[in-house]
Amino acid sequence: MRKLIILLAIMAFAEFGMAQSYTEGTGISGIDKLGAHQNGGRGCVGCHAPHSGAYGNGGNAAAGGAVTGPESGDLALWGQDLGPLYGQTLTFAGDFQITLPSLGAGGLGGLSTEEEEEVLGVMTCLSCHDGNIAKGAMMANQSYEQAAGLLPAGYGTRPIPTLLGLDGTSNGNYKNDHPIGPSANLGAVGVASRLEWVVGGCGSTSSPSDCILPKTASNTAFLAFYSHYGAFNITGRGRTNYYSGGRANVVKVGTDVTKAYLVCTTCHTPHTMYTFSGSVRNVAVPSGTTQIYPSYFFISAPYNPGAPVSSGTKASSATQFCRQCHFTGAGGSNEGSGILGVDTQF
Repeated sequence: MRKLIILLAIMAFAEFGMAQSYTEGTGISGIDKLGAHQNGGRGCVGCHAPHSGAYGNGGNAAAGGAVTGPESGDLALWGQDLGPLYGQTLTFAGDFQITLPSLGAGGLGGLSTEEEEEVLGVMTCLSCHDGNIAKGAMMANQSYEQAAGLLPAGYGTRPIPTLLGLDGTSNGNYKNDHPIGPSANLGAVGVASRLEWVVGGCGSTSSPSDCILPKTASNTAFLAFYSHYGAFNITGRGRTNYYSGGRANVVKVGTDVTKAYLVCTTCHTPHTMYTFSGSVRNVAVPSGTTQIYPSYFFISAPYNPGAPVSSGTKASSATQFCRQCHFTGAGGSNEGSGILGVDTQF
């Protein structure tokens, strides 16, 4: 009976993942948006323990249940142990490194704004997704979308790992993962020259806030890209801290756009696996409506690797997502190469 239920579920899921047909902006239904983060049925409490933090979720599997994170229970009800990650140096693709914060006597209150962002935007993710020194309780180490048949054809049959430090190479190897941290900034990738810090540029008229936006002068190519796709993850208010809410974004460092950098939650949202809700093509969403577009892997932007682009006249939203930062150079945007007439297929 159980096998029959699983088979029927996979068949239902496959209808979304393989057909790739939808009416833009109307949304997709039938699959809980938390997807993999249902945590095998535990749901929200797999990450957010309502009582006792990591102690409430059984402690760290790597340490036989011991909890070594001194902040456990004090960090937004976080239910996994951050202890093994404090002070670790991780080396990502291109030899970009990040040294994770160490807690002193002042605890979280003694961290700088940027260090706090690394705790909240990197270490909370790795407390489940590392798998080597920090081990969350619910990880199967295979993409939920792949296991359930949600992915477009052509992804292959090998399991796609979800534990970055236990991905089939040597344990603790992050060199095949995208760089994050202060050195992985908008200046290093070159897109910062297309952006500027605008005082009072975001928010409402009654409550304006400073933010990163595309330059308005002598910026034809990037503005064309902005109108074709958007710049969801590198423009806007920027993160000030986890508790401020809002969508994912770069970590701002003062008003210097070149130093704004990536953390895990720049690109990913933990709460919506396969859809993005918001405005695309830099077009405002009509009041009272919600525009919803396909996404995968908890990406916090339109990201559809199965977008039908066989004619070559449009670029897949999965490709455009990367071009937000990788605007010029190898694999850069059409607009960055002077091709201004190719729109996005969402």
